Amino acid sequence: MNILILEDEELAARQTVQFLRQAGAVAETEAPPPVLRSVEKALTWLQNHDMPDLIFSDIELLDGNVFLLYERFTVTCPIIFTTAYDQFLLPAFRGNGIAYLLKPFTYEQFQEALAKYHGLKTSLGSPVPAPVLTPEVLRELSQALRQNSLPQYKQRFSVRMRNGLYVLQVDDVAYVQADEGVTFAVDAAGVRYPLSGTLTELERQLDPARFGRLNRSELVNIAFVERVEPYFNNRLAVRLRGKPDLTLITSAAQTPEFRRWLEG
Repeated sequence: MNILILEDEELAARQTVQFLRQAGAVAETEAPPPVLRSVEKALTWLQNHDMPDLIFSDIELLDGNVFLLYERFTVTCPIIFTTAYDQFLLPAFRGNGIAYLLKPFTYEQFQEALAKYHGLKTSLGSPVPAPVLTPEVLRELSQALRQNSLPQYKQRFSVRMRNGLYVLQVDDVAYVQADEGVTFAVDAAGVRYPLSGTLTELERQLDPARFGRLNRSELVNIAFVERVEPYFNNRLAVRLRGKPDLTLITSAAQTPEFRRWLEG
C-alpha cells in the first residue's frame, strides 16, 4: 500500500507509522512511508512521484497551511486529516475527505479511519474515489480557519515517554532550551521534555508574543518571567516565577531585541 504522510511533528509522524504497522497497512519488514514536513517538500514530492493510494495529512505544516498545497496540486487520492484543530472544521470538510482524526487520537480511532478507507475500496472498487477538494471547498476551509480565529501557533507538544505519548500544553512550558543537539521544553517544575526539531524550527511554531529568544539556545515564556535584572557585558538576567535558584541569561547580541520584546 502506497502511503504518504504530511506531518511536521516527528513524534506524531512516528505514531502514525506505528499505527500503520500495527494495523498491517505497512509490513514490519517494509520501509516506512515517506514523511514530509512542509508544503514545498510535499509539492516537490508529488510532482516527482506517482500518486499514493492514501494520504495522512496534518493541516498546519512548517511553512504554512496544507490547503496551500492542495490549491497548487490536484490530489486524486483519498485524504485522512490528522490535526489538533478543533472539530468546527467538520462542516466544511464533510463529504470531501474520508476521515478526520483529532489529535491526540487513539489507535482505535486510527483503525476506524483506516477501516473506512478499506470499506470504500471494497464497495466501490480500486482505486478509492478521491475527496473533491475543489477550489470552492478549499476556500470554504480557509474561510473557516479565519472566521473561527484558529491559533496559528502550536498549542501542544506530543512527547514520547516510556509509556507512550505525553501531551504537553504550551501554556505549561516555562522555557525551551537546546542542549547538545536536543531541544527540550522545560515546565515550571523543571521537568525536561525532549522535542523534535531544532530551536529555530520550534521558534517559528510558537507565538512570538509569548515566547522570546534569550540567546542562541533558549526561548522563554513571558508568563513565567518574574523580573529582569542587568547583568555583565550588556546582558540581562531573567528570573522565573517560583524558581529563585534559576537564572536565564540573554546574550549581548540578543539583549536589545529581548528588551523590545518585553515591552510588547
